[in-house]
Amino acid sequence: MGVGALALLAYALAFASPYGLRVLTVAGVYALATFGFQIVFGLGGALSLAQGAFFGVGAYVTGILGSRYGLGFEATFPLSMLVPLLLALPVGLAVLRLDSHYFALATLGIAQVLHLLAVNLPELTGGSNGLAGVPAAVLFGWAVPRGLPMAGLVWGLVALGGLIGWRLARGRLGRSLTMLRDDPLAAATLGLDVGRLRLAAFGISALFAGAAGALAVHTQRVVSPEVLEFPVMISILTVAIVGGRGRMAGAVVGAVLLLHLPEWFRFLERGYLVVYGAALLATVVLAPEGLTGLLDRIAARLAGRRPRAMADAKEPPLPPIRSEGLTVEGLRKSFGGVRAVDGVSLDLRPGTVTGLIGPNGSGKSTVVNLLSGLERSDAGRVLLGGREVTGARADRLARAGLARSFQAAALPQGAGVLEAVAAARLAFDPDTATAEAHARWALDRLGVGHLAGQSCDGLPAALRRRVELARALLRRPAVLLLDEPAAGLTDGEKAELAALLRELAGEGMAILLVEHDMGFLLPLAGRVLCLDRGRVIYDGPADGVRHDVAVSAAYLGSSRSNPAVSA
Repeated sequence: MGVGALALLAYALAFASPYGLRVLTVAGVYALATFGFQIVFGLGGALSLAQGAFFGVGAYVTGILGSRYGLGFEATFPLSMLVPLLLALPVGLAVLRLDSHYFALATLGIAQVLHLLAVNLPELTGGSNGLAGVPAAVLFGWAVPRGLPMAGLVWGLVALGGLIGWRLARGRLGRSLTMLRDDPLAAATLGLDVGRLRLAAFGISALFAGAAGALAVHTQRVVSPEVLEFPVMISILTVAIVGGRGRMAGAVVGAVLLLHLPEWFRFLERGYLVVYGAALLATVVLAPEGLTGLLDRIAARLAGRRPRAMADAKEPPLPPIRSEGLTVEGLRKSFGGVRAVDGVSLDLRPGTVTGLIGPNGSGKSTVVNLLSGLERSDAGRVLLGGREVTGARADRLARAGLARSFQAAALPQGAGVLEAVAAARLAFDPDTATAEAHARWALDRLGVGHLAGQSCDGLPAALRRRVELARALLRRPAVLLLDEPAAGLTDGEKAELAALLRELAGEGMAILLVEHDMGFLLPLAGRVLCLDRGRVIYDGPADGVRHDVAVSAAYLGSSRSNPAVSA
């Protein structure tokens, strides 16, 4: 990155023509706008097509206040950031609840509305002709002229914005957004407030876009509805994808390349756009992680992957007040005309392991989803630690002392083991270093501390289970819900897991264990509930479940036909 910065500086000082400096300045403007897009889209995974609209709003704020009211840069620049932010907050509250393409369409609609307003309010915006005569940026009484001084101002702000974006991306916010992008459901169960994170990313993207729009107007000295048109948004999206999604350096590389490629191909005259498009397509196909991702992989192969410095293990603090367990009364949930859970009641006391069994489709996973806040019940009450939490969101339940695992170990692709486990403390610890120190403790306790520097990709089933369990234990929960944790494990691995669960229960944790393997579950659980078609057909001691007629008929059958019974 330092070499690239020196190359740009040398080009600007010694080789760039006045037109070349103008192109370089515009590239800096797009890099600044893309920093914000890397936060909301690259890290957060939300395809916001309003980034171009926020860019245009920032441009119009500077244009209107500068040309019509004579305000200077020291007033217009912060206002050009503030107004898009104030627009983004209510818009975000309205549209961030939407998923994927619906969110993209909603944000695109916002951009179209703003474009229509710019065209149809000539008294304020100048209409289709726009506003001319926008004054130059004035710093400390000095009007910054076009050319090298303006390029220096823009790229100085790009350096500052890139540093801010880089720190955000590497800090708690960036880690949390990445977790949200990879698995929103798991993120919520780790205590991350999904709505607040998305709104924060949306607001930050508007700040960067507004700053870029202001600089664009000072560069061009005119503002027109073109700054709100869709090509601006497409350019920002292309810069992010080509440069490297989620990378601040990628925004710079992509912007410089995207703005200069057409100039390099001008000698082809009418055919330059075809070659330009083919070059961009080849970049996307050959480097799906972007140019910076490709450069990182090449550098890693040439220099070898350096071992990352690991934080020393540190035991996370226990909650100040230990929960009294979890009580459920008359839980019901229907999906359409199907009653998935019908009047389920259970009581998870501290220091106990409770088994939940039943045939496939009996409602076991739905019960776990209801208890962890991923689904909302139609009826019933849930009390956690003596406090009613019926209908509470997953992140609030997680912060109140409830943790869960998933039937398929939910580990983010491409993430390191230490990073994936530390994500469970992002909502609780002040910084990522503390979260990683706590993650080392959890991994060591699960006997997989040696995996801290490895990637989650390619881990065997047993190790993935242990890593996910480390995430669940990291918050020192009072109630732990485990959905088939022994699936895919060998007999020896099951014995180790059973010993660990007994140890956790001995420390006062209440554990609910959904499991099909009776040989693993029954010696471990003190009490077992069996569901059939959403209803509890057995609720009693574990040693009595094999002899219950209803359980045998609905689930266990005879020992000859069901190996799990005879195990």
